[in-house]
Amino acid sequence: MRADDRDNPLFTRRAAIMGIGQLGLFALLAGRLYYLQIRQSEEYAILAEENRINIGLLPSLRGDIFDRFGQALATNRPNFQVVIIPEQTSDPQETLNMLNQLVPISASRRRRLNRDIARTRGFVSFTVAENLTWEAFSSVNVHSPHLPGVEPQVGERRFYPDKDAFFHIVGYVGRPDSGDLQENDPLLKVPGFRIGKSGIEKKMDVVLRGETGSRRVEVNNVGRVIRELSRDPGAPGADIVLTLDAELQKRALDRLGKQSGSVIVMDIHTGDILSLASSPGFDPNNFTLGISQKQWQRLIEDERKPLINKAVAGQYAPGSTIKMIVALAALEEGIISPNTKINCSGQYQLGQDVFHCWQEGGHGIVNLHNAIKHSCDVYFYELARRLGIESIARMAKRFGLGSVTGLEIPGEQTGLVPDKDWKRATIDSDWLIGESLLAGIGQGYFLTTPIQLTLMMARLVNGGKAVVPSLIYAVGDNVQPRPESSDMGLNSKHLDIIHKAMKAVINDADGTAYFPKFNVNGKKFAGKTGTVQVRRITNAERQAGIIPNEKLDWHLRDHALFIGYAPLTNPKYAITVIIEHGGSGAKIAAPIARDLLQYVLREEPLSRDIVLPVANKGENI
Repeated sequence: MRADDRDNPLFTRRAAIMGIGQLGLFALLAGRLYYLQIRQSEEYAILAEENRINIGLLPSLRGDIFDRFGQALATNRPNFQVVIIPEQTSDPQETLNMLNQLVPISASRRRRLNRDIARTRGFVSFTVAENLTWEAFSSVNVHSPHLPGVEPQVGERRFYPDKDAFFHIVGYVGRPDSGDLQENDPLLKVPGFRIGKSGIEKKMDVVLRGETGSRRVEVNNVGRVIRELSRDPGAPGADIVLTLDAELQKRALDRLGKQSGSVIVMDIHTGDILSLASSPGFDPNNFTLGISQKQWQRLIEDERKPLINKAVAGQYAPGSTIKMIVALAALEEGIISPNTKINCSGQYQLGQDVFHCWQEGGHGIVNLHNAIKHSCDVYFYELARRLGIESIARMAKRFGLGSVTGLEIPGEQTGLVPDKDWKRATIDSDWLIGESLLAGIGQGYFLTTPIQLTLMMARLVNGGKAVVPSLIYAVGDNVQPRPESSDMGLNSKHLDIIHKAMKAVINDADGTAYFPKFNVNGKKFAGKTGTVQVRRITNAERQAGIIPNEKLDWHLRDHALFIGYAPLTNPKYAITVIIEHGGSGAKIAAPIARDLLQYVLREEPLSRDIVLPVANKGENI
């Protein structure tokens, strides 16, 4: 047998193995092609489409905020902007130079634009200026043929018509940062997107924001937009109607003037807040437009604290305004009767310590009625000693002191109703009887907020009902439910005793805040003054003569307080006025309350129907 014949079967086997291998490879390739082109065709078609189509988010139109009669407190206005698209101009720097003659571009803004233009593809647009006046915007439009790459645009911006009148309530909007939203939240990248930073704008941000819109655009392989395929403007945010009376709010701020303080007017039956004024304020439009670091520093260093809503976050010793609570606690616990008399010599001796009455020489022998009318400190030192701090604290807390009221704006403070447990936990020492005496006249550790004092007054004069304050009347066309005011279980005769004493404060010739000429169609008002020391008066100063407030530095002067209600018969409104370092409550705070109650009783805001706005939102521009 020849050798090549013997090798032929081996050759045939090798050829067969190679052929099978080739067939296997072709089979695998065909299978892979089938899998990719047939089985996975839909998935890859989607991926290809996603590379071709970009979906961007659009900010929806933010809901408006109104007062109870339909006056806009926060709304939207056109935002006139100018953008530049670098690839559409041969020399971006020269274009910016020409544009600068029409719309001034700050040096810092110019540096930022130059940096962004250098780092980004030429077809990406950059905002050069926004919130332009109509005149400046028109000028850019007229010169646009000579400004290659410059494109005037119209967007939306938040606008607050009454400037600082509602700054502390309505708040303002601003650009979100990583602290406001999740860092990977797509809303952070939406051009023109703003969120609520304070006040109602923050508290109701999600409702006001609405549903974000979107647009689908076709792009090429480098991301340049070729055309817009579709646009969904989203759903506009809901409008919000507040319980406020805008005119009353502005009158309150006019009366406060440049003083640092607050005014609150509240419906004692529904809890509706008609005015929540805090002074000084700040124009929120400045935040919307953007303020400089220097302006911000000046605001936070201002001793009158314009950024703080003093009506809900200001914490003050209640002073003599707490005396009705101390008196009511003593009556309810049977420690005194209305006829219980105490001799006020101008001083109260407790061991080695002497506690002084505001009236040098004292008030003589007084009963409960006259003790409130004349604001006799010695009488309430004695009541506080008999009651003890626990009884005072229990009654104060029943009237809403020492805890937040739940008003629908951020930043409300709790105040402080001290007791033995609090002192032991905080200061690690036992309670002293002298501290009870100070609490009995609203000094010492006691702290209250203006909204708490207003709530206290409302519950005192509405028949002992635990009303809850509220700022939001309606969201959209949905009127918000009011919680039912439960009965506090107080003796109506005791409440009547307190009412008559507060009436005497204002309407008796020897009351601490006598206003004989107050009469609005036969209606009068009642209340209680308070003058709160913020410094310690030494014995040496008492002997030499107490320095009057007007001769002290502003921050050392007494706070001036007044809380009251009107009218005397069938009361409707409670009011609180606090002037920081204003001096006398009777001379400074009470006249402001008198003037505002005159307006309220004359106009009777609640006699008019609350207006719900008609939804009429356009699409995004």
